[in-house]
Amino acid sequence: MNRIVSIGLAVLMTCVGPNGAGAQSAGSTYTSTAAKDCRQIGKPSTLDGSTMRVCPGKDGLMVLIAEDDLRETVSVGRNRKQAAEEPAAKTWFAPFNSSETTVEWRAAGAKPFAMIQRWHIADNADPDKQGRPNTKAMLVVTRLPPGPVCHVAYVDAAANADANELARKAADELARSFTCGKDEVKIVGTRGRAIELATMH
Repeated sequence: MNRIVSIGLAVLMTCVGPNGAGAQSAGSTYTSTAAKDCRQIGKPSTLDGSTMRVCPGKDGLMVLIAEDDLRETVSVGRNRKQAAEEPAAKTWFAPFNSSETTVEWRAAGAKPFAMIQRWHIADNADPDKQGRPNTKAMLVVTRLPPGPVCHVAYVDAAANADANELARKAADELARSFTCGKDEVKIVGTRGRAIELATMH
């Protein structure tokens, strides 16, 4: 996983490059990654219960969700093979985790350039009454083709009252000029427990 770097909102607001917010304003549309709206690839593994499903996205893109050992990865491509080869398909969080089934697509016109998804990261230090870990919510901003698909920014959902707006701002201003494998994933807004958990190694 890329190294993580914190960035304040004031700094974020100065990061608009030539690929940032331009003349064409960005908007949001939504798709579902719920099992009923997707196609399961093969059968769950008898060895570890791992699963994989492909879900329709926007503008001909497909969302690939792989679950293994109670941890998920989410990637995007024109087809399953392409999505499986993207950096996002190899980016995972150490604690148990899962993504919510709503994908927010940020687009300028009909061309999506980023997606935002809410994730839940298990916190073993905060068990419920049954001893199971409670989860902490985090928004993940992912850049989309052209170019590689990878995580761009993380926003702690509990620590920031305006988490959705922060995630959209990060998507609009950072995703298109973000270089996967070189640029560091940005921590946007206030750091909270979800960020702490997500950046554990």
